[in-house]
Amino acid sequence: MFTDYVKIIAKAGNGGNGAISFRREKYVAAGGPDGGDGGKGGDVYFEVDPDANTLIDFRYKKKFKAENGKNGEGARRFGKSGEDLIIKVPIGTIIKDAKSERVLADLSEKGQKVLILHGGRGGKGNSNFATATRQAPRFAQDGETGEEKELILELKLLADVGLIGFPNVGKSTLLSIVTDATPKIANYHFTTLDPNLGVVKKEYGDSFVIADIPGIIEGASEGTGLGIQFLRHIERTRLLLHVIDVSGSEGRNPVEDFYTINKELKKYSEKLSSRKQIIVANKIDSMQDEKLYNELEKLAKDKGLEIFKISAATNKGVKELIQHVSQVLKTLPKETLIEIEDQKKVYMLEDEEPYTIKKENGNYIVDGPSVERLIKKINMDDNESMYYFQKILDELGVSQKLKELGVKEGDTVIIAGWELEWYD
Repeated sequence: MFTDYVKIIAKAGNGGNGAISFRREKYVAAGGPDGGDGGKGGDVYFEVDPDANTLIDFRYKKKFKAENGKNGEGARRFGKSGEDLIIKVPIGTIIKDAKSERVLADLSEKGQKVLILHGGRGGKGNSNFATATRQAPRFAQDGETGEEKELILELKLLADVGLIGFPNVGKSTLLSIVTDATPKIANYHFTTLDPNLGVVKKEYGDSFVIADIPGIIEGASEGTGLGIQFLRHIERTRLLLHVIDVSGSEGRNPVEDFYTINKELKKYSEKLSSRKQIIVANKIDSMQDEKLYNELEKLAKDKGLEIFKISAATNKGVKELIQHVSQVLKTLPKETLIEIEDQKKVYMLEDEEPYTIKKENGNYIVDGPSVERLIKKINMDDNESMYYFQKILDELGVSQKLKELGVKEGDTVIIAGWELEWYD
């Protein structure tokens, strides 16, 4: 089964907690703090797997988690860092943040490996908090939580040429002739249910990759039929071969078919609709009315498009078409079709306010990443730890802002879920 779109949840490892420990040795009357730091949580990487060509494995496993860092120990022993998690995907996979739909990475090169989620930093042991006036700190820092995201994995095939057109116009037959691909071929609609890739045989000139995209029908860009599922696979192509049935055997009008398909391309993507296109008039061996071809030829001339007459069934005109395509590709530069808005943002935590303060029901509520990280360092039962807590709140400007909002002695201040009483 070909699977090209999945959602998964990935989480980097949490950092290990710092240790609260004091040196205890024979003949050492008052050993100082010696708690070690926690280890860093494992990162989450995505890497190209050269042997994979579908995302089907992700249909059965949806959650991925890197290893947590180990806790620190006494005698300044640091915790071991968690193992990184490497998730392997097929070449051509786009990784998006499901919440914002921002593109995080485009894995379109062999051997490519990208860091997507950072593991949490390990917490500091109590040995880091010793000062001249605080010689025996009884608090340490908890490890930070690793990043977690719901991710969209979207596979876009890497092909130089895309075959487009209505179902049953001969795209699969053409692909089977010029490559070693073996798509399912039969005389009924929607024979092709999966995209097929093939490398053009050398007898036709320089080799290139060609993709047969399942039939696009009217309304495909809005989700009708199968077309919308596979339009993404021709986004990377440099050239489109628009295969049109000119035989008239099914009562189709080639000119109408041309406009219908291009209308769907434009609705899906303006950029895709402007891609260079060659019209391939197929089934000339069974033409019932040459008027149909003549009308299509006139359209091509009016629009400045090249048109080739072929019969995929008898191989007539196929060699001339593919040799021409090979030459045209030499004039078309490869371009990056997937734009990552800001590469640096891929590796950063989300942009957030350090903290927020609001008043609700007479209470003052302080929340945000900076105070959440701070509260994890605090031992609420230890006076020295609470002094340290107050000092950092002052440095962050929290205390001053609370006063500006009118906090008074005895008022309740809730900081990152902890309910505290305010004293001046």
